[in-house]
Amino acid sequence: MSNIEYEIVEHIGVLSENAKGWRKEVNLISWNGRAPKYDIRDWSPENEKMGKGITLTEEEFKKIAELAK
Repeated sequence: MSNIEYEIVEHIGVLSENAKGWRKEVNLISWNGRAPKYDIRDWSPENEKMGKGITLTEEEFKKIAELAK
């Protein structure tokens, strides 16, 4: 299995946290050196492990915000 490199460029916020300390976060993340995208996924307390999530372009992120109104 190949390594996935990531850099959290901007931490936007926490949507929720479970009893074990894992948080569902919204971040702007650069995956494998590419341009940053918006990302929603579960993270362990120190951001060393991650769960499955969804990555969105800026246009998709804006559309979700628009639909949520």
